[in-house]
Amino acid sequence: MIALAVTLAAGLATGLGSLLVIFARSPHPRLLAFGLAFAGGAMVYVSLSEILNKSIASFTLAYDARTGFAWATLAFLAGLVLIMLVDRLIPNPHETLSTEDPSLRQQNLEYVRRVGLMTAVAITAHNFPEGLATFFATLESPAVGLPLAFAIAIHNVPEGIAIAVPVYYATGDKRYAFVASLLSGLAEPLGAAIGYGLLSTVLSEAVFGAVFGLIAGVMVFLAIDELLPAAKRYARGHETVYGLVSGMGVLALSLVLFKW
Repeated sequence: MIALAVTLAAGLATGLGSLLVIFARSPHPRLLAFGLAFAGGAMVYVSLSEILNKSIASFTLAYDARTGFAWATLAFLAGLVLIMLVDRLIPNPHETLSTEDPSLRQQNLEYVRRVGLMTAVAITAHNFPEGLATFFATLESPAVGLPLAFAIAIHNVPEGIAIAVPVYYATGDKRYAFVASLLSGLAEPLGAAIGYGLLSTVLSEAVFGAVFGLIAGVMVFLAIDELLPAAKRYARGHETVYGLVSGMGVLALSLVLFKW
């Protein structure tokens, strides 16, 4: 129960990120551009610096350093290919997005809804293995699990922003944006419950490595193909690069503070 409570607390941190969106005074395209780029920068950084490294570490424990690195790389590339196939199957309305009218409400909100949906799906998907990792680490040793949960909670704040921003600007409903980000965070305790009830006998370091590698590839592709182009379309100046750098910076600082 303690391990499940720790995992739940880490997952609910996504709601903190959405609060930044909820307290925004009014929808504005430049804020949307910054928010989307921030989410993209955060997702790229956390994918390449943390999630992919978790894949390498897990595969290394299962095999050896050279084989582990190779399998993690293949899993990462497989994640890229997987989301590319999904992107091919789901029509992408890039060309239908109009940016001539400065009014956000007159632009093609279907595209923003799609960005929000794909972001929520990707983040929710990678919250499952994060929940599993936090739960089993705490179950084995609270001294290991609690710092891990704290790091994941910090990372979940920009993830909450990543979900809430496009959902809010597409629907205009702050409560819906908050609930959407919160539900994504609940995937962590749900993943922990599934792991404890069904997967505890089959989980292995190789399985963790494959899941983390796939998710890293999916998140990088999503950020580059969806979040950053969408941010550029809504930008009126340097909001995209400022958001990108800010997103990476926040994640980098969170890792530094955690390891200090």
